[in-house]
Amino acid sequence: MPADYDMALMQATHNALRRDLDHLARAAGRLRPGDARGHEAVLLGWGTLKAMLGSHHDGEDRHMWPRMRAGLRNRPDDLAVLAAMEDEHARIDPLIADVDAALARPSGGDGDALAKAAHAFADEVGGHLDHEERDALPLVRAAMPAAAWEKCLADMRGNGLAALKSAPEFFPWLLGDALPADRAAVLRRVPPPVRLLYAKVWLPRYARRPRWLEGGGR
Repeated sequence: MPADYDMALMQATHNALRRDLDHLARAAGRLRPGDARGHEAVLLGWGTLKAMLGSHHDGEDRHMWPRMRAGLRNRPDDLAVLAAMEDEHARIDPLIADVDAALARPSGGDGDALAKAAHAFADEVGGHLDHEERDALPLVRAAMPAAAWEKCLADMRGNGLAALKSAPEFFPWLLGDALPADRAAVLRRVPPPVRLLYAKVWLPRYARRPRWLEGGGR
């Protein structure tokens, strides 16, 4: 087990979410009614973003916050931070529904509705990620030992079969457009066969399906 607390996977995930929030905001301003191909690409990008955010938040709600609450049970100010994290997760859900509704209109529908929904969603999620990094993640060290943090990260990814099933999409989404430092830090955490599959199979297959709009990322 590492001697220190490895935040590489959490930081890379947050950075990938921020990247896709930018793609969504740009797409909302550029998608035109009647652009069926562009609409399909935005729908695919949005579907991936929604799935990755949902999986990340579900992992935090089920595994991270409960462990942290147990470790911080005698620290009311820190427990209040964790409560705020869960409240912010709950505020995001209806904003997802608003983007879904705007994108459900044929070929983009009302661009103003999509822009409004996309920016509200991006602002809320972006603010939550900033808040988590500033106030919640620094509490991990006080809440659990480093070995328990590694176990928490594994549980959040699903372990075993669940992690294996999600890996062909998760790693290309996470790393395909990542900063070189994020990519290197995450790949150091995984065994060589996973690194090989990512580079030779998963990333090329993922890249064949356009996401977002041309010039706006995969």
